[in-house]
Amino acid sequence: MNVYDSDRMADVMAPHGYGLTEDAAEADLVILNTCHIREKATEKVFSELGRLRAAKQARERSGGLQILAVAGCVAQAEGDEILRRAPQVDMVFGPQTYHRLPELTRLALDRRAQGGPAQVLDTDFPAIPKFDSLPEEMAARGPAAYLSIQEGCDKFCTFCVVPYTRGAEFSRPAGEIVAEARRLVAAGAREITLLGQNVNAYHGEGPGGADWGLARLIHALAEIDGLARLRYTTSHPRDMDAALIAAHGAVPQLMPFLHLPVQSGSNRILAAMNRRHEADAYLRTVDALRQARPDLALSSDFIVGFPGETDADFAETLALVNKVGFAQAYSFRYSPRPGTPAAAMDGQVPLAVGQERLAALQQLLDAQQRAFNQRFVGTLQPVLIERAGRQAGQVQGRSPYMQAVHLPGTPGDIGRLIDVSIAQAHANSLAGEPAPPIPGRAGAAEADGRLADGRLMEGARV
Repeated sequence: MNVYDSDRMADVMAPHGYGLTEDAAEADLVILNTCHIREKATEKVFSELGRLRAAKQARERSGGLQILAVAGCVAQAEGDEILRRAPQVDMVFGPQTYHRLPELTRLALDRRAQGGPAQVLDTDFPAIPKFDSLPEEMAARGPAAYLSIQEGCDKFCTFCVVPYTRGAEFSRPAGEIVAEARRLVAAGAREITLLGQNVNAYHGEGPGGADWGLARLIHALAEIDGLARLRYTTSHPRDMDAALIAAHGAVPQLMPFLHLPVQSGSNRILAAMNRRHEADAYLRTVDALRQARPDLALSSDFIVGFPGETDADFAETLALVNKVGFAQAYSFRYSPRPGTPAAAMDGQVPLAVGQERLAALQQLLDAQQRAFNQRFVGTLQPVLIERAGRQAGQVQGRSPYMQAVHLPGTPGDIGRLIDVSIAQAHANSLAGEPAPPIPGRAGAAEADGRLADGRLMEGARV
């Protein structure tokens, strides 16, 4: 979502003469777009601000002017503190107000022109959603694009800051989303990932005032000519309804990879987290998804060392991981987030215990990911080429299962769907060669990412 927000900030500023640069030292406006989910996020922001301060001072000694801004969820949560500790910062604004960026920038420039510090702070939650104020024009973002359809969270997990930094759940109207998706495709997108803090809680106004859930929206987006792939993230297990599960088997453009965070395998810990689901319910949802789409791959989030977690609770998490089998996962040792209920809970787990549990969990998850990737060696996979590779003569793309795939190619291949013969599997990626056409078999682009027999994982041996 921060990638999407950053792209839209660039779109907002483009009509005012601003373009992107890779060199912060030559920028008239530098924006740190921040996330508050992880531990020590605030300190990382201050560390980066210290580095940028030197570049800003050097630019201004030579007669230039640079506006330095902090945006996003750290700005929302720590705005006053940022201005106090880092006086070199000119603007602080939250994730709900970046559509006002031109106005805030003009205000900062005016204050700087008067010889004083800018100190512009805007962390309100405006009554009019920011999406209503964003320009329709957008720059081309490449073949894989993001599209925010829902923001905020009403779940209030006890470890999470999102409800306090992103606000209450809000779903954009379906027609607005479809129109933006069409513009993205016209700008070159072949794949769109739908975004939301609870994306599958989406309930937007459809044509005629009808309520659309995520499944109905996915069906509508799948009708857009030129859109080969759809994904969505991040989901909550409670919001995986029957229609959405069925869409995984019915919509060819919907890729067979789903991020479905569970956090823990212990019902006692899930209740303490206020997750509002139990481990058995999660497993039933996984079973239903795999019945709808047998080749579906899953990723998840895990927190170990949550306050009160015992060895028995942790063992239940390991058991759940073994039952599901994940293609990839994100796992973390619990860290208190200021202002959340869990930060004040009794039974804080000692650091050493949390680290030991995290190492054991990651060993299991890494083994599952390596085994999953190894299954693709010798198969044929449709890969959407997204960018040039790190080595000359190489390009990189994504399989339907979100794996990075490296193969020989040229910049002219970017945006193409190419059948790739997978020759090697690594911990976090695959490698292969473009495959010659097979007589009687549609290519990846024509088949919308499916093999001729409808399967993706167990492709023809080549």
